Amino acid sequence: QHEDIKGNLWYNHHEIPNNDIDDDNNGYVDDFQGWNVGTDDDDVYSGGGHGTPVSGIIGAVGNNKIGVSGVNWKVKIMMVNYNSPTEANALSAYGYAYSMRKLYNETNGKKGAFIVATNASWGIDNGKAEEAPLWCAMYDALGSIGVLNCGATANANTDVDVDGDLPTSCESEFLISVTNLNRSDAKVVSAGYGRKSIDIGAYGDQAFTVSRTGYSGFGGTSGATPHVTGMVGLLY
Repeated sequence: QHEDIKGNLWYNHHEIPNNDIDDDNNGYVDDFQGWNVGTDDDDVYSGGGHGTPVSGIIGAVGNNKIGVSGVNWKVKIMMVNYNSPTEANALSAYGYAYSMRKLYNETNGKKGAFIVATNASWGIDNGKAEEAPLWCAMYDALGSIGVLNCGATANANTDVDVDGDLPTSCESEFLISVTNLNRSDAKVVSAGYGRKSIDIGAYGDQAFTVSRTGYSGFGGTSGATPHVTGMVGLLY
């Protein structure tokens, strides 16, 4: 219900909420607000201390004379609650986005959703890509149907090429791995790096955006990555 983001939230209007029927035949029952992979329902609005500011950076409503503006002023943000960072949950979370974009493609836009980018301001520090092959392969699958993906690297001064990180050490051409910059265009000390693994830096340091109940600062690679994701949507 946040005043500066609720207008840009996505809803599945092909689904009738709370009737225990998969109205749009997408394989998910009552997914009106999105999807929660932990509870198998659309209860995506739990917590809010992290996902809300991330979403605000992507797409807080712009030019409305209140609060802040996201990178993309007029956009639809689909909420997917991944529950906890495991390969199984990553597959389930991305699987929902995959299913909805694939359905959109197959029905010429009559069902599903025209998803152009996903944002993962989460992952597993020091996780190895070779230990999560299905997770990494999911980015190729999403790319094949038209979805780019943005992932936040570790909030630690670590060489991701050597020490690993999930998802940013995945080698898919459809994954943009993001580290954190400050206002002087320098990498924040406590942010991952890697000549092979990290694609770009964005301004996460000292970002200011919506919070669960108002407005506040928000940083780290979690704040950097949605700047890139919002930009992908804005380009579309």
